[in-house]
Amino acid sequence: MKAALLIADGFEDAEAVIVYDILKRMNIDIDIVSCSTSTSLNGYFSLSVAADKIIDDVIDAHYDAVIIPGGPASTLSLSKNKCVINFLERHDLSGAWICALCSAPARVLGANGLLKNRKYTCSGELWRDCQDGHYMGENVVIDGNLITGKGLGVSFDFAFTVAEKMLNDHDSVSRQAHHIYYPLSSTN
Repeated sequence: MKAALLIADGFEDAEAVIVYDILKRMNIDIDIVSCSTSTSLNGYFSLSVAADKIIDDVIDAHYDAVIIPGGPASTLSLSKNKCVINFLERHDLSGAWICALCSAPARVLGANGLLKNRKYTCSGELWRDCQDGHYMGENVVIDGNLITGKGLGVSFDFAFTVAEKMLNDHDSVSRQAHHIYYPLSSTN
């Protein structure tokens, strides 16, 4: 299993790190993919990250999941990046998991017609400006191959849900959650 974590300057530091950490703990291969021309990126709170790849270099690659953390500047940048939108569309059509957290469901997916009338959640009041999809207001929402999370406070729920769906293995994910003293709820 392989995932792409799409980020741009201003990504939500903790959301990206938590998702990355949990997927690595579950032995899921994950590429941090810069959606700019540089592999050197800074998070919302100035965390410096060296991306593994640049989006232009993986545009034809296939991932089992594409993950987008939030962050106001990052999600606005991603939503205007045609390369990112094409990458997401292609993966969505292939049935890969499309996973968006915090502002990303509304600002990246919803703003580009990629929610496709599916149920989703996102942070704050961003859903009010989103004409695509059905806002649910829950912490984590799964609809088909779409997984969305409300924001930083549910990043562990979101990450473990992504891992469980990618691996199709509740028991292993539950054991890992227990190992880090996290009370995993069922995603069924």
